[in-house]
Amino acid sequence: MKKYIGNKAFYAMVLSIAVPIMVQNGITNFVAMLDNIMIGRVGTEQMSGVAVANQLLLILNISIFGMVSGAGIFGAQYFGSNNMKGVRDTFRFKIVSIIILMVVSIWLMYVKGGALITLYLHEDGITGSADATLGYGVQYLRIMLIGMLPYAATQIYASTLREMGETVAPMRAGIAAVVVNTSLNYVLIFGKFGAPCLGVAGAAIATVVSRFVECTMIIVWTHRRSERLVFIKGAYRTLRVPSDLVKKILIKGSPLMINEVLWSVGMAVLMQCYSMYGLVVIAGLNIASTISNVCNVIWLAMGNALAIIIGQLLGAGRMEEAKDTDRKLIFFSVASCFAIGTILVLLAPVFPRIYNTSPQVRSLAMKFIIIGACLMPVQAFLHSAYFTLRSGGRTVVTFCFDSGFIWVCSIPLAFVLSRYSGLPILATYIICQSVDIIKCVIGYVLVKKGVWLQNIVE
Repeated sequence: MKKYIGNKAFYAMVLSIAVPIMVQNGITNFVAMLDNIMIGRVGTEQMSGVAVANQLLLILNISIFGMVSGAGIFGAQYFGSNNMKGVRDTFRFKIVSIIILMVVSIWLMYVKGGALITLYLHEDGITGSADATLGYGVQYLRIMLIGMLPYAATQIYASTLREMGETVAPMRAGIAAVVVNTSLNYVLIFGKFGAPCLGVAGAAIATVVSRFVECTMIIVWTHRRSERLVFIKGAYRTLRVPSDLVKKILIKGSPLMINEVLWSVGMAVLMQCYSMYGLVVIAGLNIASTISNVCNVIWLAMGNALAIIIGQLLGAGRMEEAKDTDRKLIFFSVASCFAIGTILVLLAPVFPRIYNTSPQVRSLAMKFIIIGACLMPVQAFLHSAYFTLRSGGRTVVTFCFDSGFIWVCSIPLAFVLSRYSGLPILATYIICQSVDIIKCVIGYVLVKKGVWLQNIVE
Protein backbone atom coordinates (compact mmCIF):
# COMPACT_ATOMS: atom_id res chain seq x y z
CA MET A 1 0.00 0.00 0.00
CA LYS A 2 3.02 2.31 0.30
CA LYS A 3 2.83 2.69 -3.48
CA TYR A 4 -0.59 4.32 -3.12
CA ILE A 5 -0.48 6.11 0.25
CA GLY A 6 1.86 9.02 0.94
CA ASN A 7 3.28 10.39 4.18
CA LYS A 8 2.02 13.41 6.14
CA ALA A 9 4.27 15.80 4.22
CA PHE A 10 2.84 14.53 0.93
CA TYR A 11 -0.78 15.11 1.95
CA ALA A 12 0.06 18.49 3.48
CA MET A 13 1.54 19.55 0.14
CA VAL A 14 -1.41 18.18 -1.86
CA LEU A 15 -4.04 19.68 0.39
CA SER A 16 -2.31 23.07 0.43
CA ILE A 17 -3.06 23.23 -3.29
CA ALA A 18 -6.30 21.26 -3.47
CA VAL A 19 -8.16 22.67 -0.46
CA PRO A 20 -8.31 26.32 -1.66
CA ILE A 21 -9.58 25.08 -5.04
CA MET A 22 -12.01 22.78 -3.22
CA VAL A 23 -13.24 25.59 -1.00
CA GLN A 24 -13.69 28.01 -3.90
CA ASN A 25 -15.47 25.49 -6.12
CA GLY A 26 -17.41 24.11 -3.18
CA ILE A 27 -18.73 27.51 -2.13
CA THR A 28 -19.47 28.43 -5.74
CA ASN A 29 -21.43 25.24 -6.32
CA PHE A 30 -23.13 25.50 -2.93
CA VAL A 31 -24.33 28.99 -3.80
CA ALA A 32 -25.37 27.75 -7.25
CA MET A 33 -27.40 25.13 -5.41
CA LEU A 34 -29.02 27.83 -3.27
CA ASP A 35 -29.76 29.84 -6.44
CA ASN A 36 -31.30 26.77 -8.00
CA ILE A 37 -33.42 26.11 -4.92
CA MET A 38 -34.62 29.74 -4.88
CA ILE A 39 -35.62 29.55 -8.53
CA GLY A 40 -37.13 26.11 -7.89
CA ARG A 41 -39.29 27.65 -5.18
CA VAL A 42 -40.74 30.03 -7.79
CA GLY A 43 -41.86 27.22 -10.11
CA THR A 44 -40.90 24.26 -12.30
CA GLU A 45 -41.07 26.18 -15.60
CA GLN A 46 -38.63 28.81 -14.31
CA MET A 47 -36.31 26.12 -12.97
CA SER A 48 -36.35 24.17 -16.25
CA GLY A 49 -35.78 27.29 -18.37
CA VAL A 50 -32.75 28.25 -16.30
CA ALA A 51 -31.46 24.66 -16.39
CA VAL A 52 -31.51 24.55 -20.21
CA ALA A 53 -29.91 28.01 -20.49
CA ASN A 54 -27.16 26.93 -18.11
CA GLN A 55 -26.55 23.82 -20.21
CA LEU A 56 -25.81 26.12 -23.17
CA LEU A 57 -23.68 28.46 -21.03
CA LEU A 58 -21.73 25.40 -19.89
CA ILE A 59 -20.46 25.05 -23.46
CA LEU A 60 -19.00 28.55 -23.31
CA ASN A 61 -17.63 28.07 -19.78
CA ILE A 62 -15.87 24.84 -20.72
CA SER A 63 -14.58 26.38 -23.95
CA ILE A 64 -12.93 29.12 -21.88
CA PHE A 65 -11.50 26.44 -19.60
CA GLY A 66 -10.14 24.62 -22.65
CA MET A 67 -8.44 27.74 -23.97
CA VAL A 68 -6.69 28.58 -20.70
CA SER A 69 -5.84 24.91 -20.05
CA GLY A 70 -4.26 24.48 -23.49
CA ALA A 71 -1.79 27.23 -22.70
CA GLY A 72 -1.74 26.27 -19.01
CA ILE A 73 0.16 23.02 -19.53
CA PHE A 74 3.03 25.22 -20.73
CA GLY A 75 2.51 27.76 -17.94
CA ALA A 76 2.88 25.11 -15.22
CA GLN A 77 6.00 23.63 -16.79
CA TYR A 78 7.55 27.06 -17.45
CA PHE A 79 7.02 27.92 -13.79
CA GLY A 80 8.53 24.57 -12.79
CA SER A 81 11.65 25.47 -14.79
CA ASN A 82 11.65 29.06 -13.35
CA ASN A 83 11.04 30.69 -16.76
CA MET A 84 8.91 33.78 -15.97
CA LYS A 85 9.04 35.07 -19.54
CA GLY A 86 7.43 31.83 -20.67
CA VAL A 87 4.69 32.23 -18.04
CA ARG A 88 4.07 35.82 -19.24
CA ASP A 89 3.83 34.73 -22.87
CA THR A 90 1.33 31.98 -22.09
CA PHE A 91 -0.71 34.59 -20.15
CA ARG A 92 -0.80 36.79 -23.27
CA PHE A 93 -1.83 33.85 -25.43
CA LYS A 94 -4.77 33.24 -23.14
CA ILE A 95 -5.91 36.85 -23.46
CA VAL A 96 -5.82 36.90 -27.26
CA SER A 97 -7.49 33.51 -27.71
CA ILE A 98 -10.25 34.28 -25.19
CA ILE A 99 -11.08 37.62 -26.86
CA ILE A 100 -11.64 35.82 -30.17
CA LEU A 101 -13.73 33.13 -28.50
CA MET A 102 -15.89 35.70 -26.65
CA VAL A 103 -16.75 37.73 -29.74
CA VAL A 104 -17.91 34.70 -31.73
CA SER A 105 -19.68 32.83 -28.92
CA ILE A 106 -21.61 35.69 -27.35
CA TRP A 107 -22.92 36.82 -30.75
CA LEU A 108 -24.00 33.26 -31.62
CA MET A 109 -25.79 32.64 -28.31
CA TYR A 110 -27.53 36.00 -28.35
CA VAL A 111 -28.89 35.49 -31.87
CA LYS A 112 -29.59 31.74 -31.78
CA GLY A 113 -30.14 31.14 -28.05
CA GLY A 114 -33.92 30.78 -28.34
CA ALA A 115 -33.69 28.23 -31.14
CA LEU A 116 -31.14 26.18 -29.17
CA ILE A 117 -33.29 26.16 -26.02
CA THR A 118 -36.29 24.96 -28.06
CA LEU A 119 -34.42 21.74 -28.89
CA TYR A 120 -34.76 20.68 -25.24
CA LEU A 121 -38.44 21.41 -24.76
CA HIS A 122 -40.77 18.42 -25.21
CA GLU A 123 -44.05 18.73 -23.32
CA ASP A 124 -45.19 15.74 -21.29
CA GLY A 125 -48.41 17.10 -19.81
CA ILE A 126 -46.94 16.96 -16.29
CA THR A 127 -44.47 19.78 -15.73
CA GLY A 128 -45.97 22.80 -17.50
CA SER A 129 -45.76 24.79 -20.71
CA ALA A 130 -42.85 24.59 -23.12
CA ASP A 131 -43.52 28.17 -24.31
CA ALA A 132 -43.29 29.55 -20.78
CA THR A 133 -40.11 27.56 -20.15
CA LEU A 134 -38.63 28.96 -23.38
CA GLY A 135 -39.41 32.54 -22.33
CA TYR A 136 -37.72 32.15 -18.97
CA GLY A 137 -34.71 30.45 -20.55
CA VAL A 138 -34.12 33.19 -23.15
CA GLN A 139 -34.54 35.94 -20.55
CA TYR A 140 -31.97 34.32 -18.25
CA LEU A 141 -29.50 33.53 -21.06
CA ARG A 142 -29.31 37.04 -22.49
CA ILE A 143 -28.59 38.66 -19.14
CA MET A 144 -26.01 36.00 -18.24
CA LEU A 145 -24.07 36.67 -21.46
CA ILE A 146 -23.03 40.05 -20.00
CA GLY A 147 -21.33 38.22 -17.14
CA MET A 148 -19.24 36.09 -19.48
CA LEU A 149 -16.75 38.94 -19.99
CA PRO A 150 -15.65 39.26 -16.34
CA TYR A 151 -15.87 35.46 -16.00
CA ALA A 152 -13.39 35.02 -18.85
CA ALA A 153 -10.98 37.59 -17.37
CA THR A 154 -11.16 35.82 -14.01
CA GLN A 155 -10.30 32.48 -15.58
CA ILE A 156 -7.29 33.95 -17.39
CA TYR A 157 -5.82 35.37 -14.18
CA ALA A 158 -6.88 32.54 -11.85
CA SER A 159 -5.53 29.77 -14.09
CA THR A 160 -2.12 31.47 -14.34
CA LEU A 161 -1.95 31.99 -10.59
CA ARG A 162 -2.86 28.35 -9.93
CA GLU A 163 -0.17 27.15 -12.34
CA MET A 164 2.26 29.01 -10.06
CA GLY A 165 0.78 27.39 -6.94
CA GLU A 166 -1.14 30.56 -5.91
CA THR A 167 -4.54 29.08 -5.11
CA VAL A 168 -5.62 31.14 -2.09
CA ALA A 169 -6.25 34.45 -3.90
CA PRO A 170 -8.70 32.96 -6.44
CA MET A 171 -10.43 31.26 -3.51
CA ARG A 172 -10.89 34.54 -1.63
CA ALA A 173 -12.24 36.29 -4.72
CA GLY A 174 -14.60 33.38 -5.29
CA ILE A 175 -15.87 33.54 -1.71
CA ALA A 176 -16.58 37.27 -2.00
CA ALA A 177 -18.41 36.68 -5.27
CA VAL A 178 -20.68 34.01 -3.86
CA VAL A 179 -21.58 36.16 -0.84
CA VAL A 180 -22.64 38.94 -3.22
CA ASN A 181 -24.46 36.46 -5.45
CA THR A 182 -26.41 34.85 -2.62
CA SER A 183 -27.42 38.16 -1.06
CA LEU A 184 -28.57 39.67 -4.33
CA ASN A 185 -30.38 36.49 -5.32
CA TYR A 186 -32.53 36.61 -2.22
CA VAL A 187 -33.28 40.29 -2.72
CA LEU A 188 -33.93 40.27 -6.48
CA ILE A 189 -35.62 36.89 -7.01
CA PHE A 190 -38.21 37.40 -4.27
CA GLY A 191 -38.30 41.24 -4.19
CA LYS A 192 -37.08 41.75 -0.61
CA PHE A 193 -36.18 45.05 1.14
CA GLY A 194 -38.20 47.12 -1.33
CA ALA A 195 -36.51 45.70 -4.46
CA PRO A 196 -38.65 44.57 -7.42
CA CYS A 197 -39.56 40.87 -7.62
CA LEU A 198 -37.61 39.88 -10.74
CA GLY A 199 -37.63 36.07 -10.52
CA VAL A 200 -35.39 34.50 -13.18
CA ALA A 201 -34.05 37.90 -14.32
CA GLY A 202 -33.08 38.69 -10.72
CA ALA A 203 -31.05 35.48 -10.48
CA ALA A 204 -29.15 36.36 -13.66
CA ILE A 205 -28.48 39.96 -12.55
CA ALA A 206 -27.14 38.76 -9.21
CA THR A 207 -24.74 36.36 -10.92
CA VAL A 208 -23.47 39.01 -13.33
CA VAL A 209 -22.78 41.49 -10.52
CA SER A 210 -20.94 38.83 -8.50
CA ARG A 211 -18.72 38.01 -11.48
CA PHE A 212 -17.66 41.64 -11.81
CA VAL A 213 -16.79 41.65 -8.10
CA GLU A 214 -14.70 38.48 -8.42
CA CYS A 215 -12.93 39.74 -11.53
CA THR A 216 -12.04 43.09 -9.96
CA MET A 217 -10.68 41.48 -6.79
CA ILE A 218 -8.39 38.99 -8.51
CA ILE A 219 -7.01 41.49 -11.03
CA VAL A 220 -6.26 44.12 -8.36
CA TRP A 221 -4.67 41.49 -6.08
CA THR A 222 -2.38 40.27 -8.87
CA HIS A 223 -1.17 43.68 -10.03
CA ARG A 224 -0.48 44.84 -6.48
CA ARG A 225 1.96 41.95 -6.08
CA SER A 226 3.93 42.41 -9.28
CA GLU A 227 7.25 42.25 -7.39
CA ARG A 228 6.50 38.67 -6.40
CA LEU A 229 4.34 37.71 -9.39
CA VAL A 230 6.93 38.75 -11.94
CA PHE A 231 4.94 37.50 -14.95
CA ILE A 232 2.47 40.40 -14.65
CA LYS A 233 5.18 43.05 -15.02
CA GLY A 234 4.85 44.50 -18.50
CA ALA A 235 2.27 41.87 -19.45
CA TYR A 236 0.20 44.47 -21.31
CA ARG A 237 3.01 46.34 -23.03
CA THR A 238 2.20 44.17 -25.98
CA LEU A 239 -0.10 41.21 -26.67
CA ARG A 240 2.39 39.75 -29.11
CA VAL A 241 3.22 36.10 -28.40
CA PRO A 242 6.41 34.53 -29.82
CA SER A 243 5.54 32.56 -32.93
CA ASP A 244 7.43 29.48 -31.75
CA LEU A 245 5.35 29.37 -28.56
CA VAL A 246 2.11 29.91 -30.52
CA LYS A 247 3.11 26.97 -32.69
CA LYS A 248 3.87 24.79 -29.65
CA ILE A 249 0.59 25.67 -27.95
CA LEU A 250 -1.41 25.07 -31.11
CA ILE A 251 0.26 21.70 -31.64
CA LYS A 252 0.02 20.55 -28.04
CA GLY A 253 -2.89 22.68 -26.85
CA SER A 254 -5.31 22.65 -29.78
CA PRO A 255 -6.44 19.07 -29.20
CA LEU A 256 -7.12 20.04 -25.58
CA MET A 257 -9.02 23.18 -26.57
CA ILE A 258 -11.08 21.32 -29.18
CA ASN A 259 -11.60 18.50 -26.71
CA GLU A 260 -13.15 20.80 -24.10
CA VAL A 261 -15.48 22.35 -26.69
CA LEU A 262 -16.55 18.97 -28.05
CA TRP A 263 -16.95 17.56 -24.55
CA SER A 264 -19.24 20.40 -23.45
CA VAL A 265 -21.24 20.22 -26.68
CA GLY A 266 -21.41 16.46 -26.20
CA MET A 267 -22.86 16.89 -22.71
CA ALA A 268 -25.46 19.29 -24.14
CA VAL A 269 -26.36 16.72 -26.80
CA LEU A 270 -26.70 14.00 -24.14
CA MET A 271 -29.02 16.29 -22.20
CA GLN A 272 -31.06 16.83 -25.36
CA CYS A 273 -31.37 13.06 -25.81
CA TYR A 274 -32.63 12.69 -22.24
CA SER A 275 -35.04 15.60 -22.80
CA MET A 276 -36.91 13.47 -25.36
CA TYR A 277 -38.60 11.87 -22.34
CA GLY A 278 -40.25 15.21 -21.47
CA LEU A 279 -39.83 18.30 -19.29
CA VAL A 280 -40.09 16.13 -16.18
CA VAL A 281 -36.66 14.69 -16.99
CA ILE A 282 -35.10 18.15 -17.48
CA ALA A 283 -36.42 19.19 -14.07
CA GLY A 284 -35.28 15.94 -12.39
CA LEU A 285 -31.79 16.10 -13.89
CA ASN A 286 -31.49 19.75 -12.88
CA ILE A 287 -32.23 18.96 -9.23
CA ALA A 288 -29.88 15.96 -9.25
CA SER A 289 -27.00 17.80 -10.91
CA THR A 290 -27.34 20.70 -8.46
CA ILE A 291 -26.41 18.64 -5.40
CA SER A 292 -24.05 16.37 -7.35
CA ASN A 293 -22.02 19.40 -8.43
CA VAL A 294 -21.45 20.34 -4.79
CA CYS A 295 -20.09 16.86 -4.03
CA ASN A 296 -18.09 16.65 -7.26
CA VAL A 297 -15.76 19.44 -6.14
CA ILE A 298 -13.62 16.78 -4.44
CA TRP A 299 -12.51 15.03 -7.59
CA LEU A 300 -12.55 18.25 -9.63
CA ALA A 301 -10.17 19.95 -7.18
CA MET A 302 -7.97 16.86 -7.00
CA GLY A 303 -7.73 16.85 -10.79
CA ASN A 304 -6.63 20.49 -10.82
CA ALA A 305 -4.13 19.86 -8.03
CA LEU A 306 -2.77 16.86 -9.91
CA ALA A 307 -2.30 18.95 -13.06
CA ILE A 308 -0.38 21.62 -11.14
CA ILE A 309 1.84 19.25 -9.14
CA ILE A 310 2.62 16.82 -11.95
CA GLY A 311 3.12 19.63 -14.48
CA GLN A 312 5.72 21.28 -12.26
CA LEU A 313 7.54 17.98 -11.62
CA LEU A 314 7.66 17.18 -15.34
CA GLY A 315 8.91 20.69 -16.13
CA ALA A 316 11.68 20.17 -13.58
CA GLY A 317 12.58 16.80 -15.16
CA ARG A 318 11.75 14.74 -12.04
CA MET A 319 10.10 11.87 -13.87
CA GLU A 320 10.19 9.10 -11.27
CA GLU A 321 8.87 11.42 -8.59
CA ALA A 322 6.08 12.51 -10.96
CA LYS A 323 5.10 8.89 -11.56
CA ASP A 324 5.01 8.03 -7.85
CA THR A 325 3.14 11.22 -6.95
CA ASP A 326 0.57 10.69 -9.69
CA ARG A 327 -0.25 7.17 -8.50
CA LYS A 328 -0.82 8.38 -4.94
CA LEU A 329 -2.95 11.33 -6.07
CA ILE A 330 -5.23 9.12 -8.15
CA PHE A 331 -5.71 6.69 -5.26
CA PHE A 332 -6.48 9.56 -2.86
CA SER A 333 -9.08 11.02 -5.22
CA VAL A 334 -10.89 7.72 -5.82
CA ALA A 335 -10.89 6.75 -2.13
CA SER A 336 -12.30 10.14 -1.14
CA CYS A 337 -15.15 9.76 -3.60
CA PHE A 338 -16.25 6.44 -2.12
CA ALA A 339 -16.94 8.31 1.13
CA ILE A 340 -18.59 11.30 -0.55
CA GLY A 341 -20.75 9.02 -2.71
CA THR A 342 -22.07 7.27 0.40
CA ILE A 343 -23.12 10.62 1.89
CA LEU A 344 -24.82 11.57 -1.37
CA VAL A 345 -26.89 8.36 -1.38
CA LEU A 346 -28.14 9.21 2.12
CA LEU A 347 -29.15 12.71 1.00
CA ALA A 348 -30.94 11.49 -2.15
CA PRO A 349 -34.44 11.02 -0.64
CA VAL A 350 -34.30 14.34 1.28
CA PHE A 351 -32.91 16.95 -1.11
CA PRO A 352 -35.62 16.96 -3.85
CA ARG A 353 -38.31 17.73 -1.24
CA ILE A 354 -36.97 21.29 -0.96
CA TYR A 355 -38.24 22.13 -4.45
CA ASN A 356 -41.71 23.42 -5.30
CA THR A 357 -42.34 20.81 -7.99
CA SER A 358 -44.36 17.69 -8.72
CA PRO A 359 -43.95 14.30 -6.96
CA GLN A 360 -42.89 12.78 -10.31
CA VAL A 361 -39.99 15.22 -10.60
CA ARG A 362 -38.91 14.63 -6.98
CA SER A 363 -38.94 10.85 -7.40
CA LEU A 364 -36.96 10.98 -10.62
CA ALA A 365 -34.43 13.41 -9.13
CA MET A 366 -33.83 11.08 -6.17
CA LYS A 367 -33.03 8.18 -8.50
CA PHE A 368 -30.71 10.31 -10.65
CA ILE A 369 -28.83 11.38 -7.49
CA ILE A 370 -28.34 7.76 -6.38
CA ILE A 371 -27.03 6.73 -9.81
CA GLY A 372 -24.58 9.64 -9.85
CA ALA A 373 -23.39 8.86 -6.32
CA CYS A 374 -22.64 5.24 -7.18
CA LEU A 375 -20.56 6.35 -10.17
CA MET A 376 -18.56 9.05 -8.33
CA PRO A 377 -15.42 6.88 -7.88
CA VAL A 378 -15.52 6.14 -11.61
CA GLN A 379 -15.62 9.85 -12.43
CA ALA A 380 -12.82 10.53 -9.95
CA PHE A 381 -10.53 8.04 -11.68
CA LEU A 382 -11.43 9.31 -15.16
CA HIS A 383 -10.78 12.91 -14.18
CA SER A 384 -7.41 12.05 -12.62
CA ALA A 385 -6.36 9.98 -15.64
CA TYR A 386 -7.37 12.82 -17.96
CA PHE A 387 -5.28 15.40 -16.07
CA THR A 388 -2.34 13.01 -15.85
CA LEU A 389 -2.23 12.59 -19.62
CA ARG A 390 -2.78 16.31 -20.13
CA SER A 391 0.06 17.33 -17.80
CA GLY A 392 2.57 15.60 -20.03
CA GLY A 393 1.25 17.27 -23.18
CA ARG A 394 -0.46 14.10 -24.49
CA THR A 395 -3.34 16.18 -25.75
CA VAL A 396 -4.16 14.07 -28.80
CA VAL A 397 -4.50 11.07 -26.52
CA THR A 398 -6.72 13.04 -24.11
CA PHE A 399 -8.82 14.17 -27.06
CA CYS A 400 -9.55 10.58 -28.07
CA PHE A 401 -9.92 9.49 -24.46
CA ASP A 402 -12.36 12.23 -23.45
CA SER A 403 -14.52 13.86 -26.12
CA GLY A 404 -13.73 11.19 -28.70
CA PHE A 405 -15.29 8.55 -26.46
CA ILE A 406 -18.39 10.66 -25.82
CA TRP A 407 -19.08 11.25 -29.51
CA VAL A 408 -18.24 7.73 -30.66
CA CYS A 409 -19.90 5.75 -27.84
CA SER A 410 -22.04 7.74 -25.38
CA ILE A 411 -23.97 10.01 -27.75
CA PRO A 412 -24.90 7.38 -30.39
CA LEU A 413 -26.00 5.08 -27.58
CA ALA A 414 -28.14 7.78 -25.94
CA PHE A 415 -29.60 8.84 -29.29
CA VAL A 416 -30.71 5.30 -30.19
CA LEU A 417 -32.00 4.40 -26.74
CA SER A 418 -33.96 7.64 -26.27
CA ARG A 419 -35.67 7.50 -29.65
CA TYR A 420 -35.99 3.88 -30.73
CA SER A 421 -35.61 1.48 -27.78
CA GLY A 422 -38.78 2.15 -25.79
CA LEU A 423 -36.74 1.88 -22.57
CA PRO A 424 -37.73 4.13 -19.65
CA ILE A 425 -35.52 7.09 -18.87
CA LEU A 426 -33.83 5.48 -15.85
CA ALA A 427 -32.68 2.46 -17.86
CA THR A 428 -31.38 4.72 -20.64
CA TYR A 429 -29.58 6.95 -18.14
CA ILE A 430 -27.92 4.07 -16.28
CA ILE A 431 -26.69 2.44 -19.49
CA CYS A 432 -25.32 5.69 -20.92
CA GLN A 433 -23.53 6.63 -17.68
CA SER A 434 -22.13 3.15 -17.08
CA VAL A 435 -20.24 3.00 -20.38
CA ASP A 436 -17.67 5.28 -18.72
CA ILE A 437 -16.36 2.13 -17.03
CA ILE A 438 -14.85 1.24 -20.41
CA LYS A 439 -12.99 4.56 -20.32
CA CYS A 440 -11.60 3.59 -16.90
CA VAL A 441 -9.94 0.53 -18.40
CA ILE A 442 -8.44 2.59 -21.24
CA GLY A 443 -7.29 5.31 -18.83
CA TYR A 444 -5.67 2.79 -16.50
CA VAL A 445 -3.64 1.28 -19.34
CA LEU A 446 -2.46 4.69 -20.64
CA VAL A 447 -1.46 6.00 -17.22
CA LYS A 448 0.31 2.78 -16.20
CA LYS A 449 2.32 2.70 -19.45
CA GLY A 450 3.67 6.19 -18.65
CA VAL A 451 2.99 7.70 -22.07
CA TRP A 452 2.57 11.08 -20.32
CA LEU A 453 6.09 11.24 -18.82
CA GLN A 454 7.65 14.02 -20.90
CA ASN A 455 9.01 17.55 -20.49
CA ILE A 456 7.51 19.81 -23.19
CA VAL A 457 9.31 23.08 -22.37
CA GLU A 458 12.97 22.07 -22.63
